[in-house]
Amino acid sequence: MSETDDAAGVPDSKIGRASAVMATGTIVSRILGFVKAAVLAATIGQVGSAAADAFTIANGLPNNIYALIAGGMLSAVLVPQIVRSALHADGGQRFINKLVTLGITVFVILTIIATLCAPLLIDLYTNDPDPEVFALATAFAYWCLPQILFYALYTLLGEVLNARGVFGPFMWAPILNNVVAIAGLVAFQVLFGSGTQFHSPDVWTPGMVGLLGASATLGVAAQALILGVFWKRARLGFRPDFKWRGVGLSRTGRTASWAFAMILVTQIAGIVQTQVVFQAAGAGASATTLQNAFLIFMLPHSVVTVSLVTAYFTRMSGHASAGNLAGVRSDVSSSLRSIGLVMVFATIALMVVAYPVSVFFESDVDKIRAMGNVIIALLLSLVPFSAVFVMQRVFYALEDTRTVFLIEVAKQSVFVAGALVAGTLPLEWIGVGVAVATSIAVTAQLVITFAVLRRKLGSIDGRRIAVRYLEYLGAALAAGAVGFGLLWLLGGLWPAGFALSGMGAAALTIVGLGTLMSLIYVGLLALFKNSELAPVLRSLTDRFSRSR
Repeated sequence: MSETDDAAGVPDSKIGRASAVMATGTIVSRILGFVKAAVLAATIGQVGSAAADAFTIANGLPNNIYALIAGGMLSAVLVPQIVRSALHADGGQRFINKLVTLGITVFVILTIIATLCAPLLIDLYTNDPDPEVFALATAFAYWCLPQILFYALYTLLGEVLNARGVFGPFMWAPILNNVVAIAGLVAFQVLFGSGTQFHSPDVWTPGMVGLLGASATLGVAAQALILGVFWKRARLGFRPDFKWRGVGLSRTGRTASWAFAMILVTQIAGIVQTQVVFQAAGAGASATTLQNAFLIFMLPHSVVTVSLVTAYFTRMSGHASAGNLAGVRSDVSSSLRSIGLVMVFATIALMVVAYPVSVFFESDVDKIRAMGNVIIALLLSLVPFSAVFVMQRVFYALEDTRTVFLIEVAKQSVFVAGALVAGTLPLEWIGVGVAVATSIAVTAQLVITFAVLRRKLGSIDGRRIAVRYLEYLGAALAAGAVGFGLLWLLGGLWPAGFALSGMGAAALTIVGLGTLMSLIYVGLLALFKNSELAPVLRSLTDRFSRSR
């Protein structure tokens, strides 16, 4: 198999089919993730629930530790290396055997150490909380920290499949995770009940902690292990190989060092964020609210940006490896313009329906507003976040992780400063303040990343991209104005209003306003003959027709 066939020459039709499968899998996964978060909020609370914040911190630790140790290396570095290993005489099998063996060995050891250090980790992230909250969070952590191993396996197996052109399983596997976790929550409700009585840490028993923690970990394990079923489709097997010399792993390690440093900086900022928002635990929008708001924020990014860029990343890596910068520039411009068409509209539309969306997590109007305000503040960075995601993958394809690290340092410096300021706000506004700090930092990151990438690649169609985004913004604001007016008429801004009266009314409001705003947005772009509209609509239509 030639490099062209396997990397740079990935045809548009294959990228379209891959994006179709991934987008559909992501949609289903995100819907189930939304359901899981809503069921969790209904079971143990969200705004003002100290127990929910304790679980959120503990269940987030495995992700944080995994990302700190190897998330950057596995996600950003391995695809180019695996693509190159396909040129070896054995098609890369030896490289993959050694890589997976090394990964399993390292993460088994790391998982054991982290689990033993659960109290220290909880103390690091929560910064002297109430003793009962600390004890509950630590108990959850013992059950959740084994997820570290399974997150590593999921990424290792998934990135190998992606590099071999088998894209779908990586995006579909989280569905199984959500199904298992939801089943655990339903079992919790059947056995123990649900409601405000679980907001306080002192009512929790070992059985309650074990059921919630074990079901969360079992979901992540299922998500990882199911990927092994698909290796035959990639013409791969696996045989443990502990001889880690001779197939380029040292090169992978050197390239990954800057990615590791970037993740380290990100995790330091994450600790600051967690300590700041945890001040509001039991009193206002804290860690759980911010996590669920980010879930809403990530939905359009995951469905459109991740599914498209993941498929393009393999081709970008091939172009970069062949020294074809013109091909890289073309992919960057095309993907930014296509992604922006959806992301700009998603920003405005989700801002309009932020309060009705929050009804699925809260019933009290003040708490609905608290979550809605956090969602709106985060959405200010949706477009910059997706654009940076695209541009970072270009640096990864060029194996320039050092530049990404330096930009990340600048971004997180801005964020930490903003988060510390947010920590001085009244407790009920700390969550919103941290979300605003996030948006400011991501916007600064976009400006820096674009400037550096332009200098690295030459022209990347900056003027054309800017014009398109202004067109998108104009149409989205017009659609959003109509949607906001109808939201006001439906009572979406006050306690007795129809839009906030229950989940059914909120769902009708979201679907109705979303459909109307979409029609207005598309109609305006068509009226002014936006040149990106037809290709994007055709791509979306093809994507979902191919996935059926």
